[in-house]
Amino acid sequence: SRTIRIPVHMVETIAKYKQIVRRLEQDLGRDPMPEEISAEMGVDVEKVYQIEQINQETLSLEAPISSSDDDDASARGDFVADHSLPTPDQETAHRILVEQLHEILGDLTPKERKILAMRHGLEDGIYHTLEEVGQEFGVTRERIRQIEAKALEKIRTHGKAKKLRSY
Repeated sequence: SRTIRIPVHMVETIAKYKQIVRRLEQDLGRDPMPEEISAEMGVDVEKVYQIEQINQETLSLEAPISSSDDDDASARGDFVADHSLPTPDQETAHRILVEQLHEILGDLTPKERKILAMRHGLEDGIYHTLEEVGQEFGVTRERIRQIEAKALEKIRTHGKAKKLRSY
């Protein structure tokens, strides 16, 4: 039985495909080309590629790789990369970036740090508008814009800012 259900009309097409492939292998003495199979079946070459793809055997990621009865045998799934997790290199680079950012932000006034954190979502991931930040500090949004611009300029001209450009 198959893991993935194939429609009845495709099962019949696959059976016809297999029969033609076997016959062509005997007649030609080699594996037939997709073009030869398509000519024999009376379908497009793309359809032959589709049939070949559907006809592939499904493999379990939990199946052991070695044929021995060893309980410690590795499964196929052990060798599939998990791209949702950062690599050790990425984690290290991120940690260094955060340390350098904190060092640079440490040279700003507490008010400038708080404004940048709110405007760029550094603490809670929420980006606040100039109006919202202005209400928090009891000043106009123009004043917040000025303070933010001044703080960003301090960061740009900071001696360690050049190290951040590689990130």
